[in-house]
Amino acid sequence: MIFAAGFGTRMGALTADRPKPLIEVGGRPLIDHALDIAISAGIETIVANLHYRPEQLAAHLAPRGVKLSLEPDRILETGGGLRQARALLGHDPVFTLNSDAVWTGQNPLSELARAWDPTRMDALLLLLDPAAATGHEGPGDFHLGTDGRLTRGPGYVYSGAQIIKTEGLEDIADEVFSLNLLWDRLHAEGRVFGTLHDGGWCDVGRPEGIALANALLQSDPDV
Repeated sequence: MIFAAGFGTRMGALTADRPKPLIEVGGRPLIDHALDIAISAGIETIVANLHYRPEQLAAHLAPRGVKLSLEPDRILETGGGLRQARALLGHDPVFTLNSDAVWTGQNPLSELARAWDPTRMDALLLLLDPAAATGHEGPGDFHLGTDGRLTRGPGYVYSGAQIIKTEGLEDIADEVFSLNLLWDRLHAEGRVFGTLHDGGWCDVGRPEGIALANALLQSDPDV
C-alpha cells in the first residue's frame, strides 16, 4: 500500500496544480521511487490511495498496473485508507510505504521481509537513526528495545515503511483515523517491533526537501 492521497499543503505552490507524489526528485516523480522499491522487492499487488487531483495520479499509475483506492469525499488518513484498501490488497500481512521520501542503500521492504516474524509480530516498523534521517525535524518517535520491541518516545525516527497485519482495523469504529490508533492497541499486546534501515533516507514533505533529496541521490545510488 502506497499512501498518496494527501494534499501536500507543506509544499506550498508546488502542489497548486499537481499532487505531491508527482513532484520530481532526481528527475522522476516521487511516486515512481516508491513503485520501484515495491517492484524490486518482488511485490506483485500494489495499491495506492488517491484523493487530491486523483485524475493525474490515476493516469500516471494505471499503465503500471497499480490498483487505485479512491477516497473522493475526504482523506481517510493512514488507518482509514488502509482499511478501505484491504479488499484490493488481498492477504495479510501487507507492506505500507509513504510516497514522500527517497531511499538509498538496502531496499526497505526487503529489509522488513527478512526481519518479519509473524509468530511474534503484528507490526514491524522500519526505523532510522536520527543522523540518517535527512530532512526530518523533531526528536524521533520510538525507543527500540533489546528484544526489538518498540515503545513510544524520542529516539529512532519512523521511516514510513512497515509490515502490518490489518485485521485489527475492522475493530476501530472511526471512519477517519491514523494507523497510530492501531499501533497503540498492538503496543499494549507487545506486538509492535522495529528494525533499522541500512542506508540513507530523505523526507520530501517540504520544498527544501527536494534539494536535500537530490543531493542524497547524487551521493549514493537510489534503491
